[in-house]
Amino acid sequence: MPSTLLSRRDLRFLLHEWLDVVRLTERPRYAEHSRETVDAALDLAERVATERFAPHNRAADLTEPTFDGQRVRLIPQVKAALEVFAETGLLGASLDSSVGGMQLPHAVSAACSAWFQAANVATSAYPFLTLGNANLLLAHGSAEQVDTWVRPMVQGRFFGTMCLSEPQAGSSLADITTRAEPQDDGTYRLHGTKMWISGGDHELAENIVHLVLARIPGGPPGVKGISLFIVPKVLVDAAGALGARNDVVLVGLNHKMGYRGTTNTLLNFGEGVHRPGGRAGAVGYLVGEPHQGLAQMFHMMNEARIGVGAGATALGYTGYLKSLAYARQRPQGRPVADKDPTAPQVPIVAHADVKRMLLAQKSYVEGALALVLYCGRLLDEQRTAPAEADRDRARLLLDVLTPITKSWPSQWCLAANDLAIQVHGGYGYTRDYDVEQHWRDNRLNAIHEGTHGIQALDLLGRKVTMRDGAGLALLVDTVRATVARAWKAEGEPAELAARLGAALDRVALVTRRLWERGDPELALANASVYLEAVGHVVIAWMWLEQLLAVDAATGPTDTAEDVAFYAGKRQAARYFFRYELPRTGPQFDLLESLDRTTLEMREDWF
Repeated sequence: MPSTLLSRRDLRFLLHEWLDVVRLTERPRYAEHSRETVDAALDLAERVATERFAPHNRAADLTEPTFDGQRVRLIPQVKAALEVFAETGLLGASLDSSVGGMQLPHAVSAACSAWFQAANVATSAYPFLTLGNANLLLAHGSAEQVDTWVRPMVQGRFFGTMCLSEPQAGSSLADITTRAEPQDDGTYRLHGTKMWISGGDHELAENIVHLVLARIPGGPPGVKGISLFIVPKVLVDAAGALGARNDVVLVGLNHKMGYRGTTNTLLNFGEGVHRPGGRAGAVGYLVGEPHQGLAQMFHMMNEARIGVGAGATALGYTGYLKSLAYARQRPQGRPVADKDPTAPQVPIVAHADVKRMLLAQKSYVEGALALVLYCGRLLDEQRTAPAEADRDRARLLLDVLTPITKSWPSQWCLAANDLAIQVHGGYGYTRDYDVEQHWRDNRLNAIHEGTHGIQALDLLGRKVTMRDGAGLALLVDTVRATVARAWKAEGEPAELAARLGAALDRVALVTRRLWERGDPELALANASVYLEAVGHVVIAWMWLEQLLAVDAATGPTDTAEDVAFYAGKRQAARYFFRYELPRTGPQFDLLESLDRTTLEMREDWF
């Protein structure tokens, strides 16, 4: 019976028939891998996600973590699942073998991760936050820091977090006040409070490695004065043995509408409850140079943003598959043309409006998954492409796509979850079916790692203008290359290419129009509309890419399953171009008009 977490057939199509990830094994970094090892990793991820993560997804939602003033308690299945996950080695799937990783391509690692996010996004949050933490330290930490903190994280002995926000600052990191006072031994003592810290306290691992943004006294104001520190929950000695508790104190747990199995915390650093060496202050270790903390943290934040988009995609995907399975087995009503009340009822999948809701979901989640895996392929190019120019191109394109990859799935795969509930009818609104929980879990992704508004400002205010517009120019040129290939293919691909080409022209024109007056406030007033419109154009591009891959893969030896699969891809592409891409026309009209409605609204008019 096919999985209702993800479609293995779709993953095979995306990884092998479209992205051709096996070609990466021709490069030195991935030379130890093959089609067999790639598929074995996917098999392992599917099996562990299905057997160990999915079964307690509902239980972790219904029985949230609790804090009795001393300990955080979670249901035991969470720890048991994470222990099995650690044994698989999948936490280090894309990491260097020198630190215990598998050195799999990033695109493959992302596909493996999607199984766990679809099965249980709350439990999977612990290792994937840890992976982001480890990657940051591999990029910016010292060799000693890698040995002390990264190796135990890859082994699953330590877990990691990132501590950015503070109660008074929220997303405005320029206003954080946590301070780090230098000590004679080269360490720092941290004092301050951090809010909304996912995975901030638990007993799922031997230790928790916090990456904390703080200010060294005397540093410059604003974001230029922020430094980054490793602050463990438990101190370790020179040999790596666990020692005394650090002065990191859990104040309490936040209880969110979704991700209920992931502890979300308010932490105090330097409260004095635990006094290492008899002195108050949490012991911290500077990462890299002083005052470079925000740039370093963005290494983890950008990875986390793509991870949020991947999680949103996985939640939308499993909701789609579950609503599809329900629609196929739920009899209700009869065809519109059949007036005989004694005729047998038909499965609701036969009704046109249910097909519409399922097609919409399919177009959202399969388009989003293509984008997530494409970004993984860009990471592989950024790291291993033989030519420096190709590595730089991949890096720049990934920079432009990151805010879209975070926000588009968070908006539209949530819409897919909404439709999945509707397909279930009244049952969808009860806790008897998973789709209700998937919607609540996915609703959080609109704020994880920066709201839609923050991503919109990043896209329009930074990414499409950086390097004198080189980022936007690269995106446009890359999409135009797909349009040109589709033109040569003629037929339906050429028809859709014409529509995408016209939408792409609007992207370039509207972006110039927004910035031509040199007024940032006006240009950015409707940045969220810009993000949504450009996001739709990018997903249309993903669908045109898939359509071309379908045409290339189709052949006379296709099985009945292949024929149906490829037909479904073509129909979903048609749906997106006919029902979704036209949404961008009025949005681009609004943006091009430089409308000031939101900008001119006054507080006392509300």
